[in-house]
Amino acid sequence: MKAQVHPLQEARLAALHDYGILDSDFEDDFDAIVDLAAAICETEISVVNFIDAERQWFKAEVGLGVRETPLETSICSHAILESEFVEIEDTLQDSRMKDNPLCTSNPGLRFYAGALLKTPNGLPLGTLCVLDPNPRSLTDLQRKTLRVLARQVMALLETRRAFAMGEVFRREADHRIKNSLQSLMSFVRVQSRRIGTDTSAETVLSGVNARIQAMMKVHEQIYAEDGSGWVDLRDTVAPICDGLSQMAPGGIRLVTVLAAPRVQAKVAVAVGTFVSEFVTNSFKHAFPGRDSGEIRVEIAEDISEEGARILLRCSDDGVGLPPDASPSTGLGSNLMDLLASELGTEIVRDTTGPGVAVTLTFNSRGS
Repeated sequence: MKAQVHPLQEARLAALHDYGILDSDFEDDFDAIVDLAAAICETEISVVNFIDAERQWFKAEVGLGVRETPLETSICSHAILESEFVEIEDTLQDSRMKDNPLCTSNPGLRFYAGALLKTPNGLPLGTLCVLDPNPRSLTDLQRKTLRVLARQVMALLETRRAFAMGEVFRREADHRIKNSLQSLMSFVRVQSRRIGTDTSAETVLSGVNARIQAMMKVHEQIYAEDGSGWVDLRDTVAPICDGLSQMAPGGIRLVTVLAAPRVQAKVAVAVGTFVSEFVTNSFKHAFPGRDSGEIRVEIAEDISEEGARILLRCSDDGVGLPPDASPSTGLGSNLMDLLASELGTEIVRDTTGPGVAVTLTFNSRGS
């Protein structure tokens, strides 16, 4: 009779497929395990098998000569519904096997013993099993050995997966670093054009340094978390602001009110650079001759019918722009406009005083 579907079938299959073992080539480490299991248990057949949705597939086998069989004749599909170790001394005396053609044929599979292959959270993937055409039973030492070898199979699976995930992560890391460096190169090219016009090399290098700091913090988050490329915006901006606070002129306070939306890495880099540019400009120009003042950096989330948007507002209570200055030429305009473009938005400037304020509204993916 065909076995019942496992009660945690969906999770079990997801775990099985996550190991990437199905339809893989023979491997010496797995082959050695079935050879040893058959020798110690003194059986003609031993297999490492996995129970897929519609088939039983063998990663390693000795004495069988096939790579898969249908679930209708699978003894192991019954075993994964049982305890961690199943032993059937005579399959023809077992109600589940008495009509199984693999058992009733001549010669048939009359003896079965299997140790479950289980994930760390207890989901059964298949078995390491031994089979024989003659009814019999195992000794305590043989049963213990089969259990130990089953744990070794799972250790091999975990090792394979760790290497595979490491390679995927390495390629993804290489891709992200390459993209970040290309972004930085473009940023430097734009900034370098400002040298010799109305901007000093020191100012340009300050902007580049801010960009690098933001990129470093974002990459640190990506690799410390799930590697998805989504980061907590507050975790990027807060350390940048902490560093800027230590550079503040005497009496000038930097106040932050930061929500924590999840954003794409490129968005976090642009926001971190923008904040650094605004704050350093305010340090230099907003408080001439003053021994006190406040700069604020605020991040908020706005959820409406149009979807979630993120608001960034940077402001100071300094002297503001000179009466004859255009808002579009002050406030580090060139660089800040470039960063706003990366975020897919435009800067809203408020110079009505006291001081100046700029606001950006963007989504979590940027432009």
